[in-house]
Amino acid sequence: MEIENDFLVIGSGIAGLSFALQAANHGKVALVTKKEITESATNYAQGGIASVFSEEDTFESHMEDTIVAGAGICHEDVVKMVVEEGPEVIRTLIEWGVKFTTRGNSYDLTREGGHSKRRIFHADDLTGREIERALVTAVFEHPNIEVYENHTAIDLITESKIKKMRVERNKCYGAYVLDVVNNQVKTFPARITLLASGGGGKVYLYTCNPDVASGDGVAMAYRAGALISNMEFMQFHPTTLYHPQAKSFLISEAVRGEGAILRRKDGTPFMEKYHKLKDLAPRDVVARAIDNEMKTYGDDCVYLDITHKDPDFVKSRFPNIYRTCLKFCLDMTKEPLPVVPAAHYLCGGVVSDMNGETVIKHLYAIGEVAFTGLHGANRLASNSLLEAAVFAGRSYRYAVDQLRNTQFDHIDIPDWDSGTATDSDEMVVVSQNWDEIRRFMWNYVGIVRSDKRLQRALNRIKLIQEEIAEYYWDFIITSDLIELRNIATVAELIILCAMQRKESRGLHYNIDYPERDDIRWKKDTLVCKEF
Repeated sequence: MEIENDFLVIGSGIAGLSFALQAANHGKVALVTKKEITESATNYAQGGIASVFSEEDTFESHMEDTIVAGAGICHEDVVKMVVEEGPEVIRTLIEWGVKFTTRGNSYDLTREGGHSKRRIFHADDLTGREIERALVTAVFEHPNIEVYENHTAIDLITESKIKKMRVERNKCYGAYVLDVVNNQVKTFPARITLLASGGGGKVYLYTCNPDVASGDGVAMAYRAGALISNMEFMQFHPTTLYHPQAKSFLISEAVRGEGAILRRKDGTPFMEKYHKLKDLAPRDVVARAIDNEMKTYGDDCVYLDITHKDPDFVKSRFPNIYRTCLKFCLDMTKEPLPVVPAAHYLCGGVVSDMNGETVIKHLYAIGEVAFTGLHGANRLASNSLLEAAVFAGRSYRYAVDQLRNTQFDHIDIPDWDSGTATDSDEMVVVSQNWDEIRRFMWNYVGIVRSDKRLQRALNRIKLIQEEIAEYYWDFIITSDLIELRNIATVAELIILCAMQRKESRGLHYNIDYPERDDIRWKKDTLVCKEF
């Protein structure tokens, strides 16, 4: 079955939805999403979206905070562009119906770790859900957008794959997609293909990402020949709720922004030992500090304490966090919350330029799936939604210009070929490999690494990939098998980039190279598939 469109958008977070809404005024859009349209990392974003808006703030200040957090390898031209286009993005979101929290006649701007000013737009502590609500409503109302829920992208369709030969600059013609409900592989030809598929937190054992975050876009782009960069920089959110019934529930950084203090089990605050900003230090510093405190004292968690603030303020500022914690018999106004770090945000990804285009012609990557150079070695809090929205606008404008001024080749796209594959009754193989990858990634390629751990991880992933390759081609494809293949690919890319970087910087800490090396390593790591 073939479903042809001008634009194919893979992913339904703020990046994909924003692009689709703007591109749909210039052509037909197919929006493909793995689960329901609202199931995305955006929907779970609590804190907010950063942008200079108050008279007390400046572009220069936001840029400096971003660059400091990025540990010296942010691309300053990208930082400048994103920060300066931020206010216009906020206005566009408001026009689309996003209702940010106000205080009196002005927006209630808050502050998070690493920010020197209050510049975070939020909707209580459910900012992502409010953005998703407004954008999804607008998408379903647009006549030029067709949404395909429960559709999992399998692989990109490229010129080199169709012709079975290397080409000077590969071109993308769409993607093969599995209709999960009907168990049917469909062909989605498109003149412009956008990867907005999010990150890969599910590569790790503990993550606050939704289940859909299995790195699919990065893996597909890598297999197609795109450049991949800085995968070693996986951000671990310092504070996810530690409770046996809580599925990695994130406690927003904004809680520390409003004065919460991190304490050991005995009540001792500890962040002053690690950074001058104490509890408002950047996330990489806080995550390593918590990890070190837990290992030093043998504790399973640390505690986030905001009990010194007015209870009514806490309840009104963090209504969702407060209500959720109560479900687990934890009252954050009366007792500190037990928290641990968890994989949160991928700062590396598919290399894309200032317009979101990759080295593969007509293939764009924006949002968490992309590497733009904005985040450097560590993402500043609430810069992710900003980056996604800014690049959605830039890539849509450039893509529309391509549609107008480029002669697109007509090419016959073959249907998906399952060959002699049969149904499998051995799903235990998939679940076993899935669990093993996530566990050794947490233990060997987590917050603290070493050369020996990385080599062990590489050895394991190569063996597992051999098993997956055999299984993948022998049996009829399923969504579980697609995700397993992708997390194995993403795990390998993280390991390879981590092995390249012989220093410690930002989110990457290697005990064999504990110092930052600006002479040799003030640069990005790069990986590309050999054909």
